[in-house]
Amino acid sequence: MPIFQDSNGLAIKFFIQKDIPQEIQAELCETITSLGGRVEVKVPRQGFLLVQPQTSEQERLHQCWMSMDRPDRFMVPYTYVEACKIAGMLLRQIFMENGSPIPMHIHPSIANPNARSALASRILHSGGDPDASMERARIILADPNTEVFQHLIKTYQNTPGKHIESYLWVKKCIEKSALVFTPVVYKNPGGRRPGEERTQFTEADEEHLCEWIAQKIPYKETGGRTGNRLYQQLCEQTDPEYSWVSRHTWQSWRERYKKNASRLDVIIARIVEEKRPAQGQQGQYGYVRQPEEKPKRQRKKRFKNGEDGEEDEGFSSNNVGDLPSMPVMPMPVMHSLPPMMGMHAPHSSAPPPFSNLQAPHDYPGVISSHTSFPMPPPAPPTPASKSQDEEEMEDNEESEWAVRVGTASPPTWGKRKADALEDKHDHKRQKTSEGMPEMMAPIQVTRSPSVQTTFNTSAFAVIASMHVIDQTLREIAKDFRFTLEEVQEFYDKSGDMSRTKRRFQRMRDILNEKFANDNDE
Repeated sequence: MPIFQDSNGLAIKFFIQKDIPQEIQAELCETITSLGGRVEVKVPRQGFLLVQPQTSEQERLHQCWMSMDRPDRFMVPYTYVEACKIAGMLLRQIFMENGSPIPMHIHPSIANPNARSALASRILHSGGDPDASMERARIILADPNTEVFQHLIKTYQNTPGKHIESYLWVKKCIEKSALVFTPVVYKNPGGRRPGEERTQFTEADEEHLCEWIAQKIPYKETGGRTGNRLYQQLCEQTDPEYSWVSRHTWQSWRERYKKNASRLDVIIARIVEEKRPAQGQQGQYGYVRQPEEKPKRQRKKRFKNGEDGEEDEGFSSNNVGDLPSMPVMPMPVMHSLPPMMGMHAPHSSAPPPFSNLQAPHDYPGVISSHTSFPMPPPAPPTPASKSQDEEEMEDNEESEWAVRVGTASPPTWGKRKADALEDKHDHKRQKTSEGMPEMMAPIQVTRSPSVQTTFNTSAFAVIASMHVIDQTLREIAKDFRFTLEEVQEFYDKSGDMSRTKRRFQRMRDILNEKFANDNDE
């Protein structure tokens, strides 16, 4: 669409001042016609009068033809046509007030002459007067990057009808085709009181808020009334009936409820009681399904020995036979005995005689005449002698929680490497044997006539093995001239006797070689 045509497609009329040179008039006519306009011989009722500023003919035309009765008739310099062509649009006469150009002053802070000239042309082509003095001008244009700009604002901020604007403001107004002054923001010297909203809440605001919450979350038990999403959804409403929402931000609505929840909950409950939402229509979250209870796992009860109920399989009445009635106690832990005891070969039927011991607790593992001996656990029943009830019980429970009974082999879950167990027992016995005296006479125990004691032959085999280990460690310490504690400590860590011997032999060789030629001392 040509720039010199109005919205209805009609050509805009122009009148050219008669005393302008004919070459310029011919060029203006050609440009106006090419851009869709029309040149009139007489002054039109509405349109543009192209004049040469600061001439007598221009003043005469202004007095004769410019009046308040013709608001759509404008007087502009003849360069206006070329400016519109460059801008690609019809420049509106926005810098006018009551039919007269607005007086504007270009401050010296805008020092560039080209910038000053271009600024004056833009003002002039848009209807303003850029040549007014600072006192007479309504708008003072200055450079905002200078200190003078802030000084001008402070000087004229209380002068009515006077505006201080940046030189960029002119271009913004022309692009918007409207005269819009930069608003003045007044600071509140008192500020807000602590906890006070920027915009005060009214009773109507609270009533609206309660209605919204009652609609979305009518029952507080479902939760969610202090969640962010509820109030974000509130501020997202665009219906005309929710125009009150824009008074506050969603954060302010949420804080209003949180700080006054006890009071607002009563209002919400009253609104819900009046509306009575139907079942299944409880708003945003609806009903909350109660989680189903998981059935508790019933654990099998296991009875201890001696309690009423299920008897231990290893000590049932069928297996005990004619043994005397007495409480069942675990086998005492046998600590390492003195070296002299290890010299006696154990017998399968009965232990060697022991002498009486006055203090039964002087040495660990030594048994006195006052010690009551438990009955040794009988051998586990053979599969052939098991009853049907015992087999069923073993299938149900012992397969999962089997335990070692007596001298039977350990269950599958408890089996470990035999050498690891043996080393572990050896280490424990060796540590306990360090506090024992090296020489000790054989100890005999007088067995009580009411208690028959029978020692397992495996216990004496362990004692003999311990004696051999202790004796070998003492020999290593003596041969290579190290303390028994050093040898014992390394053996406890490694568990390998040959490795222990090689280590201390190598250490002694290194020491002998290192200090063989040392004659300092």
